[in-house]
Amino acid sequence: METLTNEKILVIQTAFLGDAILTLPMIQKLNAINPASVIDVISIPSTSGVFSASPYVNKIYVLDKRGKHRGFKALNRFISELKKNKYSKLFSPHRSFRSAYITLKLRVKDSYGFDNSSFKYAFRYNAEYKISYHEVRRNLSLIGENTDDDNWKILPVVIVPDVSKEKLKIYINNRNLSKGFIAVAPGSVWKTKCYPKEYFIAILKSLASDNYKLILIGGENDKKICNEIADQAGRDVLVTAGEFSIVETIGLLKYAKLLVTNDSAPTHMGMCADIPVLTLYCSTVSRFGFYPYNDKSTFLSYDELDCKPCGIHGYAQCPIGSFDCALKLTPDFVLQKINDMLNTHE
Repeated sequence: METLTNEKILVIQTAFLGDAILTLPMIQKLNAINPASVIDVISIPSTSGVFSASPYVNKIYVLDKRGKHRGFKALNRFISELKKNKYSKLFSPHRSFRSAYITLKLRVKDSYGFDNSSFKYAFRYNAEYKISYHEVRRNLSLIGENTDDDNWKILPVVIVPDVSKEKLKIYINNRNLSKGFIAVAPGSVWKTKCYPKEYFIAILKSLASDNYKLILIGGENDKKICNEIADQAGRDVLVTAGEFSIVETIGLLKYAKLLVTNDSAPTHMGMCADIPVLTLYCSTVSRFGFYPYNDKSTFLSYDELDCKPCGIHGYAQCPIGSFDCALKLTPDFVLQKINDMLNTHE
């Protein structure tokens, strides 16, 4: 992409947490192209903290699409405020109709979206959405970057505030975790993305028997599943779900030896922390482009199934009732990979 001179840039990303994190490398590259440019972001309430922790974002405009900005009248008021900023460029990794509508109404001179956007004609320029690309690579192609080699593997930068670092240091010291621990993230919005609870319990019991320190991480909505697993896995398993913010959890992961997670946002939080991540694919597959991509990480997936993948996100339950994509990915197989990774990186 050509050098931008004192541009006012708007990035629209109102999707889930993982999508927000994977937008950060694109923003970092935009800043590198010209540090004098101002980059603002439209986010949803749950992801605003991630963009606030980026040193490359000037201002976050929170779009509460299920609350105060619900409906066209409220959305148009939100857009009217944005118009005052007179943006010269707009990039929308998010492909929803709402993002396209915002783009149309703002009438930014140069707007960029993907060719599979819900309304691609809202954008002056359309980039090809290559399903075989990693999401980071796709987003970099949106801003015109050449990604023919591994130069696309830019890790997301999230700055943990000093007050949060001190909070985490106290937590680590009080629980004798300074030599590291294994983090496990068992939750997901999509149930068919979730590795079976009883399998996680078996894995944690095995790791505990080898004297590894163990922490179950997640958000407020993951507290129930984390506590259920901890109760059955052993009294020494810690739970931080709901205790730390997203940015604080990224700070906590910097102390971890390894993160084991579903195909969900913690995979990408692990990339922010630049630690070894093992992602377990149940109903989804790595070729959708959301796998861990630093040199320390990998994934496991049982792919010998005609029904897999059954969807790009997942479902509340297995569409055919078998859930073989998860059940055939046995704890013994996962434990073997965990031990291989620990032996490599310790």
